[in-house]
Amino acid sequence: MAYAPARQDRSLPPVRVNLYSDTQTRPSVAMKEAMMRAEVGDEQHGDDPTIDALCDRMAALLGKDAAMFLPSGTMCNQIALLTHCRPGDEVLAHESAHIIANEGGGPGALAGVSVLGLKGALGQFDAATLTAALREKRRNSPPQTLVEVEQTANSGGGTVWPLDKLNAVFAAAHAHDMRTHMDGARLMNAVVAASVPAHEMVAGCDSVWLDFTKGLGAPLGAVLCGSSAFIDDAWRWKQRLGGSLRQGGICAAACLYALDHNIDRLAEDHANAKALARGLAQIEGLTVEAPETNLVFFDTRATGLTADGLADLARAQGVMVSTVGKYRVRACTHLDVDRAGIDLAVDVIRAAAFTKR
Repeated sequence: MAYAPARQDRSLPPVRVNLYSDTQTRPSVAMKEAMMRAEVGDEQHGDDPTIDALCDRMAALLGKDAAMFLPSGTMCNQIALLTHCRPGDEVLAHESAHIIANEGGGPGALAGVSVLGLKGALGQFDAATLTAALREKRRNSPPQTLVEVEQTANSGGGTVWPLDKLNAVFAAAHAHDMRTHMDGARLMNAVVAASVPAHEMVAGCDSVWLDFTKGLGAPLGAVLCGSSAFIDDAWRWKQRLGGSLRQGGICAAACLYALDHNIDRLAEDHANAKALARGLAQIEGLTVEAPETNLVFFDTRATGLTADGLADLARAQGVMVSTVGKYRVRACTHLDVDRAGIDLAVDVIRAAAFTKR
């Protein structure tokens, strides 16, 4: 499964179209200029004005009391688990959630919690499924303390949780004295696609974070938001895990630039994803999932190729995609891929799909 290659193969030709992930974006010239102009200080001592400005802005954007700047989204998730839970607790999340599949076993290794995977189409579960998974509160049952959702749902196809479904899940969790956390890696993709204000979409979350290194195009950084008490407690875990920074305002400036310039344009990525899906759907042997945001998944089974096999053939022609199963391929649109790149990717994948025929 070629989801995360350790190192680029130098024998391969240059990448012409990078659909591997929106994490592959690189800061624009204007973003780098904003970084160079950043006023900085010692963040650990509360002396970095650019990080302070970013945290204040993010708390206001998401309707929370406070915020904390961190190097990565995975650190946001892990710190949230560490803050909300105690060792032995159980977290409920979708069975394909990032915290289960893609964070190196962090919930168990760091927080000492188990994660119960819930079923549901498109990377989402509903309030009834959540309620059915609740255990009788007994001394020999793990305390169920946290419900986690992922917006957008990555492995579900980049789908957007409808607001009423999301709020019903949050209400059910709170009714059973559980806290709620949102993995908001691509939260702004959901906001743009659904035309729902960010603060409204996350109103039922006790904690939520936004990643700036995906569609928003920054080189580093994520911001975790919640109540003042939650962020105060989370800071101790930030310190313990080595997440406290010095002159981090250089990177926070890139995030502020992204908030100013790279949110509305996410609609372009969504349009390009739809164009890519239309082109791929015309290739015999590919089964394409209709995209809701910037992620396009397709199945290679009928071509006679595995997902890795097709990905290798495409990479040999300068097009990068990722694979998430034996036959499932993921292509991710972002600000470094234009419509011409989409057309080229379709041509390359079409040629690859016919290799074994």
